[in-house]
Amino acid sequence: MSDKKKVKNRAKSFLSGSARLTAMLTFGLFSYGSVAAAADVLHSSPAKEVITDSVTGEKAFYADLEEVVINPGKQKYSKKNNPAVDLMQRIRKSADSNNPVLSPYYSYDKYEKIILGVNDFNVKDDSTRKSRRSLRFLQNYTDTAAWSGKRVLNLMMKEKSSSRITRDNGSVDKEVVRGLNSQGIGNLINQDNLQTILEDVFREIDIYDNSITLLQNRFVSPLSPISADFYKFHITDTVTVGGEKCIDLQFTPHNPESMGFNGDIFVAYEDSIPFVKRVSMRLPRATNLNYVENIYISQNFSRDSLDNRNKTVDEVSVEFRIMPGTPRMYAHRTTRYENFSYARRDDLDEYYDKLGERFVADLAYERPGEFWEARRLEPLSRVEARLGNIMNDARGVPFLMWTERILMFLESGYVKTSKRSYFDYGPLNTTVSYNTVEGVRLRAGGMTTANLSDHLFGRGYVAYGCRDKKWKYSVELEYSFRKKKYHSREFCRHGFLASYSYDLDMLGQHYLFTNADNLFLSLKRKESVLVTYRRLGTASYILELPNHFSVQASLRHEIQEATRWLPFRFADGQTLDRFTQACFRIDLRYAPGEKFIQGRSNRSPVNMDAWVFQLTHEYGPKGFLGSDFELNRTELSVQKRLWFSAFGYTDIIMKAGMVWSSVYYPALMWPNANLSYTIQPESYSLMDAMEFANDKYLSLDMTYYGNGVLFNHIPLINKLKLREVVTFKGLMGGLSDRNNPARNSSLLQFPAEARASVMGKTPYMEIGCGIDNILTFLRVDYVWRLTYRDTPGVDKSGLRISLHFSF
Repeated sequence: MSDKKKVKNRAKSFLSGSARLTAMLTFGLFSYGSVAAAADVLHSSPAKEVITDSVTGEKAFYADLEEVVINPGKQKYSKKNNPAVDLMQRIRKSADSNNPVLSPYYSYDKYEKIILGVNDFNVKDDSTRKSRRSLRFLQNYTDTAAWSGKRVLNLMMKEKSSSRITRDNGSVDKEVVRGLNSQGIGNLINQDNLQTILEDVFREIDIYDNSITLLQNRFVSPLSPISADFYKFHITDTVTVGGEKCIDLQFTPHNPESMGFNGDIFVAYEDSIPFVKRVSMRLPRATNLNYVENIYISQNFSRDSLDNRNKTVDEVSVEFRIMPGTPRMYAHRTTRYENFSYARRDDLDEYYDKLGERFVADLAYERPGEFWEARRLEPLSRVEARLGNIMNDARGVPFLMWTERILMFLESGYVKTSKRSYFDYGPLNTTVSYNTVEGVRLRAGGMTTANLSDHLFGRGYVAYGCRDKKWKYSVELEYSFRKKKYHSREFCRHGFLASYSYDLDMLGQHYLFTNADNLFLSLKRKESVLVTYRRLGTASYILELPNHFSVQASLRHEIQEATRWLPFRFADGQTLDRFTQACFRIDLRYAPGEKFIQGRSNRSPVNMDAWVFQLTHEYGPKGFLGSDFELNRTELSVQKRLWFSAFGYTDIIMKAGMVWSSVYYPALMWPNANLSYTIQPESYSLMDAMEFANDKYLSLDMTYYGNGVLFNHIPLINKLKLREVVTFKGLMGGLSDRNNPARNSSLLQFPAEARASVMGKTPYMEIGCGIDNILTFLRVDYVWRLTYRDTPGVDKSGLRISLHFSF
């Protein structure tokens, strides 16, 4: 059978045995792509019926197609002397000429709605009659998907009413959120965190940008400077869009596994400056993207009296499945825009000069129904309107009730002690852990909530080591000038904090993004007993501003107690049981545009796109509150994620530090050694704890994520959707004579157990190569130590792993 006949038979099979297909030929709804550019649609009968789109008001028609023939042969393509490429270049170069943001003032109002649900839902698919009976209520929440027409079980709806204001050619760009509404299962999760995640995953798309950011990935825009090499462009037809004659400019990536789209750009005909009327895009199925089966994107633009473009409609639909055998999911974001203005808005006047980029009204989550009726630019369907009742119905099913409780625990890591909890127990991942000094470590703790007091908060824990037979503890009291919704760590913090703790201090093993007694860090590649017992008291003033600048001024008092592994011994043989160090400390941090998930104890970045600058300085004179030595220390760090469009991205972290005074060895700048088998940021995978003694250092941490830049081009391998990872970590350091016990007899000697050494002129370096996205969640790196390989007892290479989920 010929290839042409095979394709023809498949088309007939797709038509369910019928020789005729009724198709809605709305321009931009369906993109043929590279193969479809060679498709011939034959014997189309006259239009049967004319319809009007309810959203855009445009005309479309039904037609009966007697036959669909697809010619599978490859077409010769060249970007040279290609009028389609020339048109794309003209559109790209004219982007600023009709950009309304490049005006003294510009603003608009926006309504956004996000729906999350189960795709292709049918209760009858369940295997037992009892289950079907208990889940029958879900039929009340089934709707029709906006793009595919499939039956969808709506689980969650998020609405946002906001305004965007810009000034001075876009140099000032702010969002004012007037209302936020959540219905359905979204109420199980912290609303601010959920809103942050959804806004980052479903970012607003600007087709004129070099990259399209969606699902926390960067796709190459069809108007990018590299698009002529990344995409194939074709001019296929002239069509009518919004009553205006337009050119249909189609594009498709050369490599369907790469991060690009198939789609159409509809450009106004006979314009000296190309004006885009509509954009329609779809993700190729072969794209190296986890869990996602389909993405549909559609945008409409209107022309105002100044010939500027105003986006009026922006829609994104995503069909995805987390694991084989689980239900397919559906997400749809629709955004409508109105009230475009080039004047300074009186109703938003207070925000133009206000510090910050995003402002949320105090009562945003408490807006009444009348507020939403007035501001919805698209009415709710009957199913969407009743979605607020789904949780009450679900709690009547025991399985769903317990599922709700488990999800709430997983989201926070804490367990509520009552329905209106005054005290939450946790975090549970620290309840049991293991280390060499303590053996099995048992810990219990928790924190008070805003239900007890929305200004005054307490938290703490007690822990016991089964091997060292010692109790450890921590107590903390924080007063917030700002009223909190639930816990003390919520952004923005402003208040006083006092704390006191007695616990282990693992020198050279200070993990920055997790607790040291996290259960998952208990499995180590090498045992370490390089610990002291530390009593630490702090009194701090904390101020965080909406623009993500923060300052923390602290008074610290620390008592370090010697252990048999880390004794405090001078050169003449005299020993100390303990020493005291007290200082003033100031921490400055600036991260413009930073987005993070707010946990009860820590903050996890949603992405690392923002610049992050941190400066810390500590000073305490000798004799201050009993201090045994003068402390004068400074540290600076800078971090940023750099994107390379279709070629992945690199995370870069640079740090530098200096100790300006003579200090005892626990106060030196010991680099962080990662003794576990897991991949930990800002630590060295093959370095031993306390291996290098530094009072000055400069470090560089780089991780490159290729996103399949090589694997996508290897046959068979590209089907596995593997991704490349390359890491480099380097450290230059030194120890001055004033802090070298071999040259300064007034200092404590380095303990023999530590085998500490002074770094020479050669920097410490390690490099790793890895494969990410194994089974969509596993990363495996093999790491090599490049320098100081002759040091006795060190690991020269090894495997490291991490588990994470991402698109």
